[in-house]
Amino acid sequence: MSTYADTSFLISLYTPDANSAEAVTFFANASVPVLLTPFGEVEFANAIELRVFRREIDAAQATASLRAYHDDVNRGLFIRQPVPTMSYERAISLSRRHTRRLGTRGMDVLHVAIAAELDVDAFVTFDDRQRRLARAAGLSVRPRN
Repeated sequence: MSTYADTSFLISLYTPDANSAEAVTFFANASVPVLLTPFGEVEFANAIELRVFRREIDAAQATASLRAYHDDVNRGLFIRQPVPTMSYERAISLSRRHTRRLGTRGMDVLHVAIAAELDVDAFVTFDDRQRRLARAAGLSVRPRN
């Protein structure tokens, strides 16, 4: 069994926002590996810096958040996986079938496609559009299914 964490979940886990308490509780109780890909790590790092740009957090908070994340990766709380090659084909297919109805962004479609290609048991997100897309792709969505 495994779980794929999208950027909205990671941001809530490592920086304060309306979903942080729920993210911390879910992560603390997760009994399965949480998978990360280089794609997700890039988007997470960028999202942290974007929060600084928007003045939602300061530079010191960003540094502390990234350090905490890297510490958790090094402790084995996440498992790094490569992006499966077929993720891009699946993303195109998902986009063509669902984006015009759901309004999903390209990065979100790629997260869902990667999770589906990794054959995870759960997809964790706080993004409503991404949640709907993940369900449409046949994924179990957490923390609020």
